[in-house]
Amino acid sequence: MRKKQTRPVMVGSVQIGGDAPVIVQSMTNTDTRDTGATIAQIDELSQIGCEIVRVAVPDGEAAEALTTIKKSIAIPLIADIHFDYRLALAALRAGIDGLRINPGNIGGTAKVQEVVAAARERRVPIRIGVNAGSLEKELLKKHGGVTAAAMVESALNHIKLLEDLNYPEIKVSLKASNIPLMLEAYRRLTDVVDYPMHVGVTEAGTIKGGTIKSAVGIGALLAEGIGDTIRVSLTGHPRHEISVAWDILKALNLRKRGVELISCPTCGRTQINLIKIAEEVEERLAKVDKPIKVAVMGCAVNGPGEAREADVGIAGGKGVGLIFRKGEIIRQVPEERLLEELLKEIEEL
Repeated sequence: MRKKQTRPVMVGSVQIGGDAPVIVQSMTNTDTRDTGATIAQIDELSQIGCEIVRVAVPDGEAAEALTTIKKSIAIPLIADIHFDYRLALAALRAGIDGLRINPGNIGGTAKVQEVVAAARERRVPIRIGVNAGSLEKELLKKHGGVTAAAMVESALNHIKLLEDLNYPEIKVSLKASNIPLMLEAYRRLTDVVDYPMHVGVTEAGTIKGGTIKSAVGIGALLAEGIGDTIRVSLTGHPRHEISVAWDILKALNLRKRGVELISCPTCGRTQINLIKIAEEVEERLAKVDKPIKVAVMGCAVNGPGEAREADVGIAGGKGVGLIFRKGEIIRQVPEERLLEELLKEIEEL
């Protein structure tokens, strides 16, 4: 896989696009006006791999809270704003690192110019976020409904507003809950612009269903080299978005963070309680941030080979298992001690 070359922008200290890796971001679901809860959630997200965080700014009180939030967190902060240019100006004064707006819906050319002037002064990038659910009425009429062409035209219209003001600090997203629509829109736009792409499947669903849709949609684009930063959208606590995002990146060998767990699906040859062991290993290692590969295998067919390729692993037998480390058999232990002994080896790594 070769990542498509895009022009880089800086969101605080984090580069998006250019030769930077794909960046993981998320969005809080706290009330931004509750600074304590918002800061606590951002801290939790940053500890598990969130590299940029976005917060909703629905009113002036939320905009004022950004000053406190920004001073209290360790990762770049993006303000998500719709319709009211004054909120964008207030967010910029508060010291945010990025804006998510659509220039065409914040109040006309003069107001766009004012926001761009303030962003330029601070060199804050603007993400143009096109969503299939909120396309302009004239584009829906022109294209006969929600289409990839309509989404791309909407994005290009917003981009032109910033380009006319000579402001290239732009990121773009083209989100839809319909994966084929989303894929086509991103592919079309990347053929005509070189701005960095924020990729995601919007309103993807609950943790189970949304994970599948996000993995398919985001993964397909990343496999084609499209995507500079990703946000997995799930109905639930945003901590799940971070773990899924990293799993997608690890599956494509694009980034490495935390444990890569390899475990067999089990079959009639399995003679230990492998499902329980694998689930406990995954739970116990959820907060490990070191990029290590762990194999939990159930029998002698593929088990030893897969376990040998991992940093550490087990291959089960009848009531016993072999412990592997860096390709070497370390010892054989009874089933009831397999989890404990495996975790001990991981801790030593």
